[in-house]
Amino acid sequence: MKLETYLRFAKIPYMNAHGVQKSKKGKYPWIEYNGQELSDTEFIIEFLNETFKIDLDEKFSAKERGAARAFKKMLEENTFWAVTLDRWLYDSKSSGFRLIGVPAWFIYFLRRNVKNTTYAHGIGRHSQEEVYHILDRDLHSLSDFIGTNKFLLGDEPCQEDCAVFGQLSQIYWHAFGNKCNTYLKKYDNLCDYCERMKARFWQDWDQCITKGMTQKATK
Repeated sequence: MKLETYLRFAKIPYMNAHGVQKSKKGKYPWIEYNGQELSDTEFIIEFLNETFKIDLDEKFSAKERGAARAFKKMLEENTFWAVTLDRWLYDSKSSGFRLIGVPAWFIYFLRRNVKNTTYAHGIGRHSQEEVYHILDRDLHSLSDFIGTNKFLLGDEPCQEDCAVFGQLSQIYWHAFGNKCNTYLKKYDNLCDYCERMKARFWQDWDQCITKGMTQKATK
């Protein structure tokens, strides 16, 4: 969501290739540009900005850019793990795994991997209540920062809106009925933000979620 929203924002034509092949770093997503493989959304976006001389944040000050990056990092390096626990470990029905077709016998091993990974990260050492408290505090801070803004920094989106939307969209539309969705819905401005980003960059949203793919950036 982060990368594809950026591509649409930057008006860079692209073609999706859905599959299970990982990048050389073992990460998703990754791109191939003129035969060159690049992985990790942050490095991909930096590469494309440099290659096509793009600056989506030229209208914002250094202070605003710094604040936007800080919130992006909070969501990607902290909130993300709370959502991961909620989606893959706390859900006793394993709704997420079953939705993507993971065999019942294999779910145990995947849940164990999530448990070990989040424990190593640190957030998995907390109780469920504490993890949800962390999630709520993150969302509360983001809600306070956005306030009445249409986007993260004001009336127009910045580059980091792609990452913020990428994380929030997973809670807003893809929570599989888990508890994290109830925390997001406490903050009307964050829900409105999700709908606004969708309307701005994903006019073909309904087609994408029913067809399972998108072909190229909107013109």
